[in-house]
Amino acid sequence: MGLALLVVIWLITLVSTYFFIAKTWWLPVGAAASAGFIDRQFDLTYLLMGIVFLAAQLGLGYLAWKYRERASAPPADYSHGNTKLELVWTVLTAALFIGLNLMGSTVWAHERFDPAEGGAVQVEVTGMQFAWYFRYPGADGKYGATSPKLMDPSAGGEAALGLSGSDPAAKDDIVTGTMYVPVNREIDLSLRAVDVIHSFFVPNLRFKQDAVPGLNIHLHLRPTAIGDYEIACAELCGLGHYKMHGMVHVVSQEDFDKWLAAREAEKQ
Repeated sequence: MGLALLVVIWLITLVSTYFFIAKTWWLPVGAAASAGFIDRQFDLTYLLMGIVFLAAQLGLGYLAWKYRERASAPPADYSHGNTKLELVWTVLTAALFIGLNLMGSTVWAHERFDPAEGGAVQVEVTGMQFAWYFRYPGADGKYGATSPKLMDPSAGGEAALGLSGSDPAAKDDIVTGTMYVPVNREIDLSLRAVDVIHSFFVPNLRFKQDAVPGLNIHLHLRPTAIGDYEIACAELCGLGHYKMHGMVHVVSQEDFDKWLAAREAEKQ
């Protein structure tokens, strides 16, 4: 029985490891400045965790065989553990997880929470059940005031965000249901949520951040490849969560200027 258990454990471990390795990559093509670092961090994490997984499961199979029930086996001797051994694997585990965390904090702190560089394109991202809205501050570079009392999600557009008609800064704000940004420019994002927690997730840009009601969360990123990239809500936010998606169109600076000018002309 012990030998059969060893074979089953090792077979499941090796087969699952093979199929995991055979999957050449788990993420879509990266299209942001931070994608290379994040992908290398994934590679390192997979490698280290894979070594730990193999060692643990192969060891489990071996011990199941070694300590199998036999007629000549001595009576069971229950151990209360080895304090030194427990300290060693606890310290090693802590060093592994803390070390990976510190390595990843460079991008997390700089690319996400440091102030965006001067001249960055400003985009406000608002999540509400079950849609994304994107607001650009217009020629004055200022977002207009909004009011919860003016919000009408069923109307969409500016009405959904509750833009104040009495605020001059709101008159040139551009609200769309699709996000357009120029390639190779810093994008200064302001994330908001109206009702519940949503999560703005763009896999190609290696970007994921919760949008929390009552908070205005500033982050920034730099797209590096022209293309259309899907937005998903990665936080269960209600019955319509499955359909809360959108698109980020990364375009050339010329095409972005044309798109922005066309939206500004629509407001006149």
